[in-house]
This record gives sequence, structure tokens and C-alpha cells, in this order.
Amino acid sequence: MQSSKLLGALFESVDEGRRLCVLHIGQALPDTVAFFSRYRCKLHFVDIFAELPIVADESSDDAAPLFFSRLMAFPADTRFDICLFWDIFNYLRRDEITAFIDTLRPFLHTRTLAHGFALHNVRTPQHDAAYGISAPDTLSVRQRDTRLPGYSPHPQSRLKSLLRCFHFDRCVLLADSRLELLLSARL
Repeated sequence: MQSSKLLGALFESVDEGRRLCVLHIGQALPDTVAFFSRYRCKLHFVDIFAELPIVADESSDDAAPLFFSRLMAFPADTRFDICLFWDIFNYLRRDEITAFIDTLRPFLHTRTLAHGFALHNVRTPQHDAAYGISAPDTLSVRQRDTRLPGYSPHPQSRLKSLLRCFHFDRCVLLADSRLELLLSARL
């Protein structure tokens, strides 16, 4: 378990009478499913981590966009209220982040909020974890059985430019040199 200073902000303005639409990047952990069972919501789990490394054919400029459009083929009327990115951006190259954001953008709306992790120092060692939610201010963190390929963290300034459809609303520096991020859609 890990406490979170920013996760609760995602749920402060949730109207419990309105259906919530959530994008969770990663595997469906039981505690996350149990947490969201208290809301009227639709959960979309997209385990990009299981697909790493993404681009097998580096010579193709279309590989990453095709990959994400296949993986994130949501109904056209889908609009996410909350996106849980966790630390996926530490495992994607610049072109892959761009393809991911370009694919995600049509499914955002002006009140979409997001949560994730970045690194304060890109030389920070790889931390292979699967994340979930136990409570509005508590994450469940499980060590992965195997090392994830493609670890290539980006400095915060580069990540800000790559995540161009999001504002970085708040960042909290954690003890292990990670940054906890709270983002809002910028459309």
C-alpha cells in the first residue's frame, strides 16, 4: 500500500448520480474493481504493459499509431472522466507517447482528469510495479514478476510537451524520486 496526496482529487467532484467512465492503463487488479464498484461506472482496462515492447518493426512510422488504435478501439461516444496512467510513460518512447495521446484525445472531454507517475531524475532505477486503488487516498502496489522492457523515462519538461492535451495541475515529489502527477484535459 502507498498513500497518495493527489489521487483523491480525481474523486472530489464526482457526481455519484452520474455514470463515471474510467480508463485504467494496466491489469485489472481486484482491489481496483472493488473500489470502483461503489460508483456507477464503466471501467476500461487497457494493459499496455503486457504488450511491451510496442514497436517490433522500428522502420515503420505507422506501427505505434496502428498499435494504439487497435488496442484502444473504444466506441465512438466514449468520453473518459478519469484516466489512470500510472507509470506507463516511463516505458514508452517519444513517438509512442505521441501515438498514444493522439489515439486517446478523441475520448477526452473538458473535465477529464488523470493521474500518473513520472520521475524527478531520469537516472532513477526502474521500479516495476502494478498499481491499483484501495481507497481514494491509497494505492495498492504490487511488484511485477518480471522486469518490463523499454524503460526510458522522460524529464518532466519533455513529458509536459508530449502530453500536450493535458495540463499538469499538481506534482508531488515522492521519497523514491518519483513524481505523482494530477492532470486535467486541455482541449
